[in-house]
Amino acid sequence: MKKQLRIGTRDSQLAVWQATLVQDLLRQNEIPSELVYIKSEGDLDTITPLYELGVQGIFTKTLDAALLNNRIDIAVHSMKDVPTAMAQGLQQAAVLSRASHKDILVYNGGRDAIEKVLQSENGIEDNLDDLSQPSPSTFLIATSSIRRRAQWLHRYPHHQFDNLRGNVNTRMRKLKESNWNGAIFAAAGLERIQLRPQNSIDLDWMLPAPAQGAILIACREGDDETFEACHPFNDPITALCTKIERDFLKTLLGGCSTPISGLAQMNYAQIEFKGNICSVDGTQKIAIEKKVDIALSEDLGIKAGQEMLQKGGQEIVATIRQKNIL
Repeated sequence: MKKQLRIGTRDSQLAVWQATLVQDLLRQNEIPSELVYIKSEGDLDTITPLYELGVQGIFTKTLDAALLNNRIDIAVHSMKDVPTAMAQGLQQAAVLSRASHKDILVYNGGRDAIEKVLQSENGIEDNLDDLSQPSPSTFLIATSSIRRRAQWLHRYPHHQFDNLRGNVNTRMRKLKESNWNGAIFAAAGLERIQLRPQNSIDLDWMLPAPAQGAILIACREGDDETFEACHPFNDPITALCTKIERDFLKTLLGGCSTPISGLAQMNYAQIEFKGNICSVDGTQKIAIEKKVDIALSEDLGIKAGQEMLQKGGQEIVATIRQKNIL
């Protein structure tokens, strides 16, 4: 008789969706399970910008503690929220097949006006006599992500920002009730719970957080029965690509609330990697692109990170450290 697995999850709609997906996968293999709801520190404080909290794993460590204390058997995480070094005593049981890695802009107002600003150089509208068009000094974007803000400011240095915290439902409601021109979301989060609205634009130029769009299942080290129950759901390509991205992040000494981006993708028998690091104000940006055969890609993230540091990334990292973000 297989034991009933206790699946730890945050209680947001997206987190429950992810945990229920794992529960359904287990059910297909005739493994019974139940959901155990646990609030994280990130759920309790929805006001302070993430980069000011100064805590790595703010959305995951409460679940990790429950795992280590044997209150649950597995924890289901958005992988981008998981620190590059997992808590001692825990292991990665599976990484599910990745959904969209993209960031998107959900906007208020007319699409033509928004696109006209975004397609103009530095986000400055040429014809400012048209009062129906947002001007650069009033173009206001909301996000709690320092990575998204830094990349946006590098591209559109004249735009302004407001902080936006809360689960995706709360953030969507706040956007609708605000005077913001738009807010930045992960496409996967909105698409998984069917909340992506028509008034949204893919930000194809913005590199995602390492492991964005992937779901990780964690269990205790030594719990072979639980590991073997979950590991069949592991997607090898997603696991490899997210490892490369997280190795890149770790080499640059970054956490989940840093202006460091990375994306690895398989193209035939090769892995293509793109990464960057920005200064907090967006004025500096160092980028890298590498392509290697999949058989030689195991340490690609480490090598890309080391090359970035040599290209000037070390100075940006030092500046970020002074701001107590890393």
